[in-house]
Amino acid sequence: MKTLMRTVALSFPVLLLLVLPLQRAEAQREKEFTSSSLKAMGAPNNPKVEVAWNRYYDTGELSEIMHRIVKAYPSLASVRSIGKSFEGRDMLMMTIGNRKNGDPDARPAMYIDGNIHSNEVQGSEVALYTAWYVCEMYGSVEWIRNLLDEKTLYIIPTINPDAREHFIHRPNTPSSPRSGLDPRDDDGDGVVDEDGYDDLDGDGNIVQMRIADPNGRWIADPADPRLLVMAEPDRPGQYTMLGNEGIDNDGDGRVNEDTPGYYDPNRDWAWNWQPRYTQGGADRYPFTFPENRSVADFVLAHENIAAAQTFHNSGGMILRGPGAKEDEKTYDRIDVQTYDFLGKLGEEMLPGYRYFVLWKDLYVVYGGELDWFHGARGIITYSNELWTSFDYFRKQGSDDFRAGRNTVYRFDKLLLFDEGIVPWTKVKHPQYGEVEVGGVKKAWTRTAPSFMLEDLCHRNMAFTLFHLYHTPKVAVDSIITRGLGNGLTEVTAIVANRRVIPTHTSQDVKNKITRPDWVTLAGGTVVSGMVLENRLLGIGTEQKRNPERLNVETIPGMGTASVRWIVEGKGPFTVTVDSKKGGIHSSRSR
Repeated sequence: MKTLMRTVALSFPVLLLLVLPLQRAEAQREKEFTSSSLKAMGAPNNPKVEVAWNRYYDTGELSEIMHRIVKAYPSLASVRSIGKSFEGRDMLMMTIGNRKNGDPDARPAMYIDGNIHSNEVQGSEVALYTAWYVCEMYGSVEWIRNLLDEKTLYIIPTINPDAREHFIHRPNTPSSPRSGLDPRDDDGDGVVDEDGYDDLDGDGNIVQMRIADPNGRWIADPADPRLLVMAEPDRPGQYTMLGNEGIDNDGDGRVNEDTPGYYDPNRDWAWNWQPRYTQGGADRYPFTFPENRSVADFVLAHENIAAAQTFHNSGGMILRGPGAKEDEKTYDRIDVQTYDFLGKLGEEMLPGYRYFVLWKDLYVVYGGELDWFHGARGIITYSNELWTSFDYFRKQGSDDFRAGRNTVYRFDKLLLFDEGIVPWTKVKHPQYGEVEVGGVKKAWTRTAPSFMLEDLCHRNMAFTLFHLYHTPKVAVDSIITRGLGNGLTEVTAIVANRRVIPTHTSQDVKNKITRPDWVTLAGGTVVSGMVLENRLLGIGTEQKRNPERLNVETIPGMGTASVRWIVEGKGPFTVTVDSKKGGIHSSRSR
């Protein structure tokens, strides 16, 4: 035994001598590769965290990527749960910002989420790509470095983790389901299909179902037999369409009508909420769903959030509120100017996307997330509808349904090589006998194909980063002193906001949602203080209580506010501006 131990002990240094040169050689080869290769712009050449951005991840994989980012970049990223889902899954949120530069919660911040609807999966990838990209590029891109030194990102890749699992791992159509797992008897017949859709061929896709019928209204399209067109007098019918693939569980002639959770979590927010008989998809009361309640609690506790972005699909739209015409009063002219500036910038950055007002250009939404963030919190908020028909062939598509279907099938033929369509296949149906199932797979038409996903992630991320960049950034611009005699000094301070978004939106100011900005003077005894409406004419409103800390309602985007004190003393004086959404900055008079 001693001989064996001695042999092992002697062998270990030898093994090290063999292994270490191999490791050095491998490291050298990697160094040579990265230094000699031509870096493609816009992404890390040799990331610490390798992630394939050409696929969709389930909640476990999202969590694993988040934790890998935190491990690789502990001074920039952290992850924690802000609550539990309906089924008890953690709602994981990443906080991104340079911790060496102070508390991220004390800096201007942006909130980002995705995947509130289960089938709208790519919002999670865009949100997570944002966290990954800024961490990876922090050390090499000055613009990103300055952004994370000054600002904070709160990112929840999926705020509906149960529904994401349902969509990815269970049979579905591209458009189903909207929500998570909360089975309902939607038609009141006493039957609930807790397992979801009936997948007759077991391929994970719920497609269309047809049956051969010489008296049917449909025939195979001569140009593409995968499609059906209406029968005509000289072309008799071949098929009757039976709707989505599935079984009529209760004998009422309809299939798959009782599926898990026909409610809409984007009709659940406590702003202009309406009951189900007015707003389809609403549930029992605002914030019925624990996921939305957790988000609201987090946002209410973080007054530093000045911007928000939520990702949906599809349609290629940059949406702002209001969701209903009667709510237009919450979006006044000044706030709309801010929205328009960023929305039009988004149109430039996102080819094929259009900047829309939700109720005016799309449809009415009561109790939507967009309106809660703006109306209840005064936060500049957009919802991007990811993926657009423009991306099929880089041209505007037709609004005609048939032309749209032809485009989808043509793209599948030319660029996906028939991967995106289930060919018509005969299966045995327990009620109809032999039927055929076929059509678009669940991971197609509403979600980007693999080779376009990273482009979608990057462009939408860039839009959100410029949104974050334009959250308020306050500074004490100038301090002007004037001796008044008898030991008194007049001190005038001009405080500036270097970005487009005001420190308080009009909605915030009107409803006093967050505290005013504080402008404080130190270095003398303050006799009186006022906020100036006209600095040149000296017109202002005196603040009689605590005049050393003046309350400024808002500092406009790319603008200034002015204050003035009468002070006992000759200085020097230190002026500090402290804004929940704009940060803190101090300056000293000369």
